[in-house]
Amino acid sequence: LLISMVACSPSTQLTKTWTDPSVNATTFKPFTKVLVVAHLMDETSNRIAEDKMTAQFKPGVAVPAYSYLQDRDTVQDVLNARLQKDGFNGLVVMRLTGIDKSLDINTTNYGGYYRHGYGQGTTTVSENQNFLVETKIFSFESGKMLWSGTTSTYNPSSLEKALDGIIAAVKNQLVKQGLVKQPQ
Repeated sequence: LLISMVACSPSTQLTKTWTDPSVNATTFKPFTKVLVVAHLMDETSNRIAEDKMTAQFKPGVAVPAYSYLQDRDTVQDVLNARLQKDGFNGLVVMRLTGIDKSLDINTTNYGGYYRHGYGQGTTTVSENQNFLVETKIFSFESGKMLWSGTTSTYNPSSLEKALDGIIAAVKNQLVKQGLVKQPQ
C-alpha cells in the first residue's frame, strides 16, 4: 500500500509563492489579453509549455509568445508599447531556474558475509533530477509583478507530464487565493 501511495503521489510541488500585498480576490481584475512566455530547455519545450499554459485561459484571452514575438522585438520599451497598443494587459512568464541532480546508491548483500564482510551482492546507482520552474504573473496596467511561484518537479517521466503538473500546481494555488475562478 505504501509503495502504491508513493508511486501515485504527485512529483510536482509548489515550493514557494509570493503575492503582491495589494492583490486579493476582491481587487484582482481578470486579464482580458495575456502574453504567455516560456524559457525552458529549448525552443520546442518553450512552444509546448506556451501552448499548454495558453490552453488554461478562456479561448482568445492568451497568446503564446512564439506566435506574437518577432526577431526584431529586442527593445523592451518598443515591445511594451506594441503590447499595450495590441490590447495586452497581462503577462505570464515560465522559466527553468535550475536542475538539481543527486545520486541514490543502493547496495544489497545476500548470501551472508564471509570473514571480513565480503559477500555477494549488487549495487545500483540511479540519478535523480529535480527541475525548478518559476512562474510569474505581471500586469501591464500597473507595471508590477502580481504573483510568483516556484515549482519543484522530481524525476519527471516526460516533458508533457511535468508541464501538466506545474500548471496544475500554479492554477490550484491561484484558485486557492481567489485570483482565478474554478471552472464550473
